[in-house]
Amino acid sequence: MLFLSFIKAFLIGGILCILCQLIIDKTSITPARALVLFVCLGVLLGALGLYAPLVDFAGRGATVPLSGFGFCIYKGVREAIDEEGFSGIFTGALSAASGGTTAAMLFAFIASIFFRGKPK
Repeated sequence: MLFLSFIKAFLIGGILCILCQLIIDKTSITPARALVLFVCLGVLLGALGLYAPLVDFAGRGATVPLSGFGFCIYKGVREAIDEEGFSGIFTGALSAASGGTTAAMLFAFIASIFFRGKPK
């Protein structure tokens, strides 16, 4: 059963990445705009109730890509609104996404210690 969950995660995560790459390759959308698009799609699909079933099916294959980050933001805001009311709109996204954001900043800092960019 564990093997099947790995396969589902790999396939769904791969499909999400392929969709993003196709959007970048076949349109004039830049990679940065595709990033924003997928985060916003994760928020929108979460709000419509369509992303949670995908997460239930694919597990980490749906939560690791950028759309999963958007879904995480949606869930954080939704829970904060339920607990705190209107002010949850402002605090929910920050508290829900703080772990992933902190990890990204930490690993980027560590990488910057070992590697140097080349000026163009």
